[in-house]
Amino acid sequence: MPGHATDALAPGLMVCGTASNAGKSTLVAGLCRLLARRGVRAAPFKAQNMALNSAVTASGHEIGRAQFAQAQAAGVEATVAMNPVLLKPTSDVAAQVIVEGRPLGSMSAAEYHRYKPELFELVLESLLQLRCEFDTVVLEGAGSPAEINLADSDIVNLRIAERAGVPAIVVGDIDMGGVFASLAGTVALLPAAQRDLVRGFVINKFRGDPTLLGNGLVDLERHSGVPTLGVIPMLDELHIDAEDSVALAQMPPPRADAHLDVAVIAFPYLSNFTDLDPLLGESDIAVRFVRSARELGRPDLIVLGGSKATVEDLAWMRSRGIADAALEAVNEHGAVVLGVCGGYQMLGTSIHDDIESRQGMVQGLGLLSVETMFEADKVLAQRRGKSCGADVWGYQIHHGRVQPASHSGEEPWLWLDGEPEGRCNGRVMGTSLHGVFESDEFRHAFLAEVAADRGCPYTPEPGSFADRREAQFDRVADAIETHVDVRALFEIMGVEA
Repeated sequence: MPGHATDALAPGLMVCGTASNAGKSTLVAGLCRLLARRGVRAAPFKAQNMALNSAVTASGHEIGRAQFAQAQAAGVEATVAMNPVLLKPTSDVAAQVIVEGRPLGSMSAAEYHRYKPELFELVLESLLQLRCEFDTVVLEGAGSPAEINLADSDIVNLRIAERAGVPAIVVGDIDMGGVFASLAGTVALLPAAQRDLVRGFVINKFRGDPTLLGNGLVDLERHSGVPTLGVIPMLDELHIDAEDSVALAQMPPPRADAHLDVAVIAFPYLSNFTDLDPLLGESDIAVRFVRSARELGRPDLIVLGGSKATVEDLAWMRSRGIADAALEAVNEHGAVVLGVCGGYQMLGTSIHDDIESRQGMVQGLGLLSVETMFEADKVLAQRRGKSCGADVWGYQIHHGRVQPASHSGEEPWLWLDGEPEGRCNGRVMGTSLHGVFESDEFRHAFLAEVAADRGCPYTPEPGSFADRREAQFDRVADAIETHVDVRALFEIMGVEA
């Protein structure tokens, strides 16, 4: 690291994966919790994250939601240094680039590839800051470290570990098949200096009898020179804040015995769908993610969540007939509608967007008398307030400013820091506040109102969402402690715990 003696810095470990969704983010969260339980102040770090799920730090900086959750697992405050570069896809070939918590603008894949070299020293400085402030840092890679077409411009995987002098482990997903070839092939494709950094493998998401692995682990070490530190079983119904929409395909099926049917519109650029996690923990709620008018059916509650491409996602709803089906569900069948952030903007009469979509004025769904004006600067803030007689809290991340139309007689739906925010028109409500359902008192009051309106019973889930989230962190930490050679892992990390 430039300007610092390596032996004066906190040690660390990089967690790489054979592919996306191998379990890197979950393993980092579990390691952070395990270290915290042993009195070690650990910080998560991911140099570059590509995700539509994000959060706002107390200082008003935007970072990936996964790193925010990992900081919670570690019992420390999330900071922008934990995720200095965040990419939020706005199309198949472009993304909004956020550096040190602030948006720079949209770049094509080619433009960003040319820009990346400028970020290398910046992400190293963020890592350096964490290594000066914490006892250890748990680094997370992205995708695979063996993407040989991107190796020269890597700013998130083993090139960072090599420069920082940090060892690494590689995680493989056995549930998808081919884990031995994936692990051995990953190491084989690495340049020698980075190959030497890989000190262990972890096999993740194993189902069945471990004896079925036979001599596979011994043969894997013989071929690759890397020992396997453990085999972690599949942790079914694990709910830790997801990084991106890959997790939507793994959502549990709706509860057959639930009373309230909740349909969430699964936009192509659905963002911050972690807003719905507290609903997934309610046994009396059946949450469905729908992508067609036929799937929508006649739900009790329709949720339009956040969107990184509000105008495009609204057009997608219309092209698939979902917009018309939702209007029918509201007007003819009495469904309740909640829009959050981008979904709130869609519910209004018009959207004026010369920033993201650059399509100018676009007609909204017309269910709320509000208008949205996109502005270049982004609102980033943690907020607290009240709604349904309960305390609420969360965070705001948006370019679009929502204002009530001059003739609107609609009431504010909630109040933030004493100011009106969000709108309510009978069964249709909207707010720009992400995370609002994490308030147990509010969530139970809101769902009780929906159930009463729809004439169906609702029994609130006992306990708190915060406690359930903490239990999930502990569940992963317990699995690591039980199924991984923790002593060897900590020795690789260079920590005493």
